[in-house]
Amino acid sequence: MLKKMKQALLGGLKTLGVFNLVQNSKWRQERLLIIAYHGTSLDDEHLWNPELFMHPDYLRSRMRTIKELGYTILPLNESIQRLYANDLPARSLALTFDDGLYDFYKQAYPILDEFKFPVTLYLTTYYSHFNRPVFDAVCPYLIWKRRDLILDLKELTGQSVKLDLSKADARDKANVEILGFARREKLSGIEKDLLAAKLAKQLKVDYEYLLANRILHLLKPDEVRELAASGADIQLHTHRHRTPMDRQMFYQEIEDNRSSIREMTGYSGSHFCYPSGIHTPAFLPWLKEMGVISATTCDPGLASQNSDSLLLPRFVDTSLQSPIEFEGWLTGVAASLPRRSPPPPDPKLIWEFAS
Repeated sequence: MLKKMKQALLGGLKTLGVFNLVQNSKWRQERLLIIAYHGTSLDDEHLWNPELFMHPDYLRSRMRTIKELGYTILPLNESIQRLYANDLPARSLALTFDDGLYDFYKQAYPILDEFKFPVTLYLTTYYSHFNRPVFDAVCPYLIWKRRDLILDLKELTGQSVKLDLSKADARDKANVEILGFARREKLSGIEKDLLAAKLAKQLKVDYEYLLANRILHLLKPDEVRELAASGADIQLHTHRHRTPMDRQMFYQEIEDNRSSIREMTGYSGSHFCYPSGIHTPAFLPWLKEMGVISATTCDPGLASQNSDSLLLPRFVDTSLQSPIEFEGWLTGVAASLPRRSPPPPDPKLIWEFAS
C-alpha cells in the first residue's frame, strides 16, 4: 500500500513540475547520486531474486532513461573528488555494480558500453580463482527452482527432516540448515560445491547447465583483466565477501582482495564497498589506515559535501523499483519521501563468497 501511495505521489509531483525543478536546482547540483546494481540475469535469476537481479532489458531501459533525461555519468573517483571540491556538474551520477558476477561481463557491461557510461565494479575475489557457483547463492536458487518437491535433508546434512518446498518458510529453513551445516562443518570450497551438486541432483536440477552457462559464477581473472583494459574500474569488496570484526582478519580481507585485483588489473584498489552493506564505526579508522579513499554503503540517499567519505550512501536499484521511483531518485525527490526502515540483515542469510 505504501509503495503504491509513493508511486502515485511521485507521479503527481512529476506532473506538477517538481521533478524538473529539483533536478535543475543548486541543491541537486551539490549532490551526487551513486547507483548500485548487483546481478543482470543470464536465465531466470530476476524471477528468483528481483532484489538482486535485473533482466537485461530492464537495465537497458534504466540506462536509456538516464541518457534521455540528460544526466552526467562520472567515473567514481572523479565524482568523489568533484563532490568534495564542490565542482559537480548538473545532474551528477556514478554507476556501481557489486560482487563481480559473470553476468556483469556477459550482460551488464555490453549495455553500459552501448551508452558509453563509465562504471565501477566492486569485486570480491575468492570465487574468481575458484570458479564454481557461489555456494551461498546457488543453494537458495536451486531450492527456489524446485518449489514443487519435498526436500530430504537426511542426505545433505544428516538431519531426519523433510521439507515441503512449496512453502516459503520451509524454503527458508532449508537454506538456513544447508548453509549453516556448511559453516559449522567448515567445508572447503570444493566440499561446498560437492554439496551443492548433491542438492541439485536430489532436486533434479541440471547442475551441468549452471556450470556451462556460468550462472551464479564470478568473473574469471582473464575476464577481469579484459574489463579493466576496456575501461571498467575494478575496486575493493573484500576477498571472501565478509567484514570480520577482528582487526587483523578485516585487514586480511582487504589485503587479499587488493592483491588479487592488482594481479588481475595491474593497479591497487582504493575505493571500497561494504559487503551486504554492513558497516560499523570500528571499520572507518581501519580503512583509513589501509589507504581507502571512499567506502559506499547500501544506505539510501544522495551524497553531499557533509557525507563521510567512508560512509557514502547509494540508491540500490532493483527490479522492484518502478520507472517513476527510479526517476524520482535521479532527480533527488524520492530521497525526501518517508521510507520504512529496513530490518537488520539476518546473519544466517548473509552470503559469504568463500570457503
